[in-house]
Amino acid sequence: MARRRRKRRFTRRAGRFVLKTLLLLLLVTLIPVLSLRWLNPPVTSYMLLRHFGTPFERPPCAIEYRWTDWRNISPDLALAVIAAEDQRFPRHHGLDFEAISDAIQERMDGGRIRGGSTISQQLAKNLFLWPERSWLRKALEAYLTVLIELSWPKQRILEVYLNVVQFGDCTFGVEAASRKFFHESAAGVTRQQAALLAAALPNPSRFQVDEPSAYLRERAAWILRQMDSLGGPAYLRQLDASSGRDNNGLPASGATALVRLAADRSRTTGTGNEPPGWIHDNHPVQSSG
Repeated sequence: MARRRRKRRFTRRAGRFVLKTLLLLLLVTLIPVLSLRWLNPPVTSYMLLRHFGTPFERPPCAIEYRWTDWRNISPDLALAVIAAEDQRFPRHHGLDFEAISDAIQERMDGGRIRGGSTISQQLAKNLFLWPERSWLRKALEAYLTVLIELSWPKQRILEVYLNVVQFGDCTFGVEAASRKFFHESAAGVTRQQAALLAAALPNPSRFQVDEPSAYLRERAAWILRQMDSLGGPAYLRQLDASSGRDNNGLPASGATALVRLAADRSRTTGTGNEPPGWIHDNHPVQSSG
């Protein structure tokens, strides 16, 4: 009897420990995810990893990053990234099981290994995790993706992704990339330039947007065809329909406003949040006058 009571006490204590650990994990992850629903991230885990470098592989570098609001991002840029990375983005809930199944089937048929990650999954990884593949990272990525999808509208997910994703070895976000490679703000890039930026996303440390290879140009041409196939910038109106409300909790109209921006490239770009001191913003827009 005494042994049985000790076993029950141990089981209860173990259960309480597991429950407290899960609650702590939820609290620790929920606070930053919910705060970034409204606050712009000053830095991400990928930026920190790239800034400090990798011993014997990649030397440290000064990160180029500058936040720009949704309304100041060219609709062609938003559409090009969706066309290149996640064409079902407005319709899935973070995990695209159809894309995962397609990737597994392609691998089984002898094709190349490719990911089935959605924009939401890539955002979770870029914000909070690390690049090396492991079951632990994939599990955390899926968990964080669900949190983001439950608490953010689609427009916000895409806005943050466009601002923090890596486009060059030390260049993060569409604003810094547009200024560095095209001497233009993110509001003023052309369709061709937008497609070229999106084409570099699978491997931004290898692909050079300013000196594109034949493969990169071919991929950019494919992205342009996909943009047309999706219906052009009007496709972005689906973000309104899927979100229902904008980033401030009001009826959504941001994607519609972004579509209107296609006809007006004369907007100036807001500075947004100030990044940490070691993040450089040294690519001013060249005047056309």
